[in-house]
Amino acid sequence: MTVAQCSRAGCRRDAEWQVVWRNPRIHSADRRKVWVACPEHVDFLRDYLASRNFPVEVAVLDSASAS
Repeated sequence: MTVAQCSRAGCRRDAEWQVVWRNPRIHSADRRKVWVACPEHVDFLRDYLASRNFPVEVAVLDSASAS
């Protein structure tokens, strides 16, 4: 089983969260992107996207999402 690594640049920690987002200027409402995050960086990634007014949701990363 492959463990997802945090999407934060330079971080190699295991991801425990998924940050689901889209850029409404270029993505339709049904297109969503997913970044994964370790506990240390989940707030940073969420805040980074929210500061750009992107719709963003955070959820626990389950093993089915990580593969």
